[in-house]
Amino acid sequence: MPGDELDEAFELGRTCALAAECGRDLRRCAQLYDGLFPVAAFDADFFSSLTLATAFSAPWAGADRLRAANRAALWVTAVGRLVDRAATTREQVGRLARECLAVAEGAVPRSALTRFLADLRDELATGDDFAALEGVWRDQLDRMLAGMARAWVWRDTHTVPTLERYVDNADSRGSCFVDLSHWIYTADDWTRAHLDDLRAVSRQVQRYLHLVGDVASYRRDLSWGDLNGYALGVESAEVAGVMGELAWQAERLIGPLCEHSPRTASYLRRQLGYQAGRVGVSDFRRAR
Repeated sequence: MPGDELDEAFELGRTCALAAECGRDLRRCAQLYDGLFPVAAFDADFFSSLTLATAFSAPWAGADRLRAANRAALWVTAVGRLVDRAATTREQVGRLARECLAVAEGAVPRSALTRFLADLRDELATGDDFAALEGVWRDQLDRMLAGMARAWVWRDTHTVPTLERYVDNADSRGSCFVDLSHWIYTADDWTRAHLDDLRAVSRQVQRYLHLVGDVASYRRDLSWGDLNGYALGVESAEVAGVMGELAWQAERLIGPLCEHSPRTASYLRRQLGYQAGRVGVSDFRRAR
């Protein structure tokens, strides 16, 4: 109906405006860390893509409420780029991880990357209960860095993991770290009290997003020698079937959250839909 279309267009326009506001803020943030975000790798399209994803995941939030999620996502791309493009030895990867974990625990930052991480931690500390949740946040950071290191070793040793092992290493993507940062910063009391349960749901969503991201990055990954779920010697139809199963399992876990925290459930569900739509996976809702 015309009225429904008008309402839908209004919401889409408002969400895009939110993403644009977040993008301006995030570009200013990136400028604070000299050399960490070279224009060649982090152009206007990059910032637009990142903030559109967060805005469409939580369109009810203001730019200030999305600050932690946007900054966490930006930091994840920075550390991922250093691991993938700058590190040439396993020791360099390990040292980078150790430095990040030390700064997360309060050590003095000695690089633009760790200074950004310290600033992110300080931003989260302005919210409620961070002292009680900081250990959970550091644990997820550790999981993400371990996943990135494992993927680096696979590439360096020319190891082709099974599709199952590849999906199980989805922490390397970092979306759980972003989710957790967002919830610590903005979530309701129920969500903060049930972060362990929510991390399990977020991890399942992350597994799906890991393969969805590979759809978009397939050609780039092949040209750079990166791992990709569609280049593991498995038929595309099998990968698509696994994606459908992962989406079904994620939806099954998200459903019960609606009773306790509808916005948390919506935030996770909208991630599935937005990323699937972005890369053109039209059958992501297909059940078993």
